[in-house]
Amino acid sequence: MHLLLEYTLAEDYLERRAALREDHLALARAAHERGELLLAGALPDPYDRALLVWTAPREVVERFAGSDPYVVHGLVTAWTVRPWDVVIG
Repeated sequence: MHLLLEYTLAEDYLERRAALREDHLALARAAHERGELLLAGALPDPYDRALLVWTAPREVVERFAGSDPYVVHGLVTAWTVRPWDVVIG
C-alpha cells in the first residue's frame, strides 16, 4: 500500500524555502532511510505543489507533515494524505 502526501505550496515558496530547506530535507532523508518515504519533490512550472510517496502507515505520514518545517512555517498552505492504488511497479 502506498500513500500520497500532497502539499499545496505558498506563492512565495521559492523565495522562502532556503532558510528551512536543510531541516526539511533532513526530516525527509531520515524517513527515506527508515524505508517509509520512497520519493519526494516539488512540481515545477509553476512551483505550486509537491508530492511525497510513502509506504508507511497513515499516522507516520501525518506526523511527518505536522512536524515538517515547511508546514510549520507556512510554506505549505494545505496538505492531504490519500491512498494510491499502484497497479504497475
